[in-house]
Amino acid sequence: MLTSDDEIRTLLTSARTIAVVGASPKPWRDSGSIAQYLQNKGYTVFPVNPMYPEVLGMKCYPDLRSVPGKIDIVDIFRNPDEVMPVIDEAIAVGAASVWMQLNVVNPEAAAKAEQAGLAVVMDRCIAVEHRALVR
Repeated sequence: MLTSDDEIRTLLTSARTIAVVGASPKPWRDSGSIAQYLQNKGYTVFPVNPMYPEVLGMKCYPDLRSVPGKIDIVDIFRNPDEVMPVIDEAIAVGAASVWMQLNVVNPEAAAKAEQAGLAVVMDRCIAVEHRALVR
């Protein structure tokens, strides 16, 4: 599990592509505003949600398998009990890391991801960490 500022900074500065699972076009939902923030910071962002064809002007994919190309970070906006299938899919597509957003805590899913070789961040907001650690 990545917990130190240096580890998280390295992940955020080395990543180029971020799949945002649970992205929403609803302006009051953090998943959409954070996807937009990450895009504005230069990341290639892939919203993932089978409910929407588009999120904030970006093509939205139904699942991680549909995302074109390599995924550096799978940013997860799901209830903790809905995380394991996302981890399974992240492993299957060869993602480099998974990031479980603030209040998304699933130790079993984190352990499974780590055992498969993925870097894991849990219970942290990617936008908050980016603002604090990346200049």
